Amino acid sequence: MNRTNELFQEQLTILNVGAPNFREDLKLQGQQVTQIKWQPPMDGDQELLELLDRYSFDDGVVEANRKAVDIVMSASPVLIGIEPAYKVVPGMTEDTILHSGPPITWDHMCGTMQGAVIGALLYEGRAADEGEARQLAASGRITFSPCHEHSAVGPMAGIISPSMPVHIVENRTTGNRAYCSVNEGLGKVLRFGAFSSSVLERLRWIEKEFAPVLNKAVEMAGGVDLKLITAQAVQMGDECHNRNKAATSLFFKEITPFMVQSGYPMPQVLRAIDFIRSNDHYFLNLSMPACKSALDAACGVERSTVVTAMARNGVEFGIKVSGLGRL
Repeated sequence: MNRTNELFQEQLTILNVGAPNFREDLKLQGQQVTQIKWQPPMDGDQELLELLDRYSFDDGVVEANRKAVDIVMSASPVLIGIEPAYKVVPGMTEDTILHSGPPITWDHMCGTMQGAVIGALLYEGRAADEGEARQLAASGRITFSPCHEHSAVGPMAGIISPSMPVHIVENRTTGNRAYCSVNEGLGKVLRFGAFSSSVLERLRWIEKEFAPVLNKAVEMAGGVDLKLITAQAVQMGDECHNRNKAATSLFFKEITPFMVQSGYPMPQVLRAIDFIRSNDHYFLNLSMPACKSALDAACGVERSTVVTAMARNGVEFGIKVSGLGRL
């Protein structure tokens, strides 16, 4: 038994830094926890700009960073539809699979991402079973490319294949768009590398039944203001990543009347409504492209050191910096 295993068999004294929720959970488990008072060093846009100023090299960089931050803060992300990736995602082809994080090849992918790729190939009908999917993935006939190089973003494994419906988010301030797949919920899902029959059936249902209803509803609504929902949700306790209950509820309230009026058969509409109602994390896959659309707009500001993307693929971690362009 190694030292790590021995450590967790001993009585621990735990220091919790930041959110007190974790302390309360540990106390319920009978652990001794000391809460450390701490908060992030920045509070507001002005302090962010002051921090950038402090570490900038000259006035040109300072001004470039101010410009980049202004672009991000003035973004107006709006959900305008949901369509198959091959129709709307730039650079998507029938042989392309997008993934999270920086570029990576099949043989270097972690097991979770490989599982998600296998699931995507089965879902697309490119393979009959896991063995065929692995052979195809390793053959070189599939192009693997980072979501962030295609104006897209994806949670966890981040897999987007051609037929998958993606939310289309438009930054109404600058006109650029960002894309993200539909959140499947919790448990056995593709983003965690699962590819059982139940996972594939859910993906096909999202494509065939759910996406058409939502797309029509969004069209009837004239778009859904994601920045407004996010602002309200934060005041209600969400941080729009691990907690999306308020944001999903606000989105549900906004879109449900239009789903009912979409003209699709009522049993199909009710299943689509229940899918959002029962998935507190639905808004996560809207908040991600909303942020993506805001940060992409700030790419390419010459001399700016503002980071416009941070992403991992389970093996490597990468960043994008505004002044280095859009690649």
